[in-house]
Amino acid sequence: MARIAGVDLPGNKNIWIALTYIYGIGRTSSSKILERAGVDPMKKVKDLTAEEIEAIRKIIEAEYKVEGALRAEVTQNIKRLIAIKCYRGIRHLRGLPVRGQRTRTNARTRKGPRKGQIALKKKKMRKG
Repeated sequence: MARIAGVDLPGNKNIWIALTYIYGIGRTSSSKILERAGVDPMKKVKDLTAEEIEAIRKIIEAEYKVEGALRAEVTQNIKRLIAIKCYRGIRHLRGLPVRGQRTRTNARTRKGPRKGQIALKKKKMRKG
């Protein structure tokens, strides 16, 4: 099992997929990294040599912001939006969708579970 950027990559996966386990690296970035390092993307992580792992690690450290540094930057950006009280910042603060999605229906991921459904059902039962 290889360890790159503080993440243990699963040994039984192809390296181009395993690199996506690192926060901040998707499939496109993964392919570009492997191309620059000269590593076969279809090679399993457990079959990589120490030199190949080191080449991948150097490219990621030099050119990509990943894991903790990237998470800190994203958090800082959200805090800045909240501090200046722009529309997007207010949406973050209230826990509502930020990018223009509708909220009358759906948006349950951002809004959380429905509130007051049980109370409404009880009220209907009393009337009927």
